[in-house]
Amino acid sequence: MALLKGIVSLIVLILIVLSVLFVDFVYKTFSLAPRDVKADAIVVLTGGRGRVEEGVRLYRAGQGKKLFLIGVDPSVKKRELYKGEGAGNVYLEQSSRNTLENAIYARDLIMKYEVKSIKLITSRYHMKRSTILFRNALPKDVAIYPHPVDSSNLKEEWWSHSGSFKLLFSEFYKYCILRFFFMFAPGELRPSQLKIYN
Repeated sequence: MALLKGIVSLIVLILIVLSVLFVDFVYKTFSLAPRDVKADAIVVLTGGRGRVEEGVRLYRAGQGKKLFLIGVDPSVKKRELYKGEGAGNVYLEQSSRNTLENAIYARDLIMKYEVKSIKLITSRYHMKRSTILFRNALPKDVAIYPHPVDSSNLKEEWWSHSGSFKLLFSEFYKYCILRFFFMFAPGELRPSQLKIYN
């Protein structure tokens, strides 16, 4: 009987801790605000509505010297996403297919062009997971400025909107796995500082 009570108490404690961590995750997700700061490059994780448009807007406003569009469909041409002045500093990465690959392929561009600061653009719900991946993929001296984009599938009243709750909980779950992984393997995605790009 005492063993059963102990197991139930442990389960309840775990659920309470998870609930607190989830609410903290949600609070930080919604409270994250873009910073009005210029960067060497604007990095857009494509795939969500409004991301590319926001990246182009910031680039044209002079918020970044280069514009990296990451995870673009191979059939899409640059002129379909960007036209006009400054097109020479707009780069499309068309090999990555998920957030982990986004971070790795973007890292290669960032290091190739010796970028020291980036504005990272993705959907608000996706930002915390993207940031932890980029932080562990990029050299430590590269500054990351998160720039979340709001989307219609995420409601601030998430507790009463099943789609928003599922979306946030899915991101929370994936984020926790990454946090756990990087506790034991910090900087595992970070390339050797001896690697030379031609």
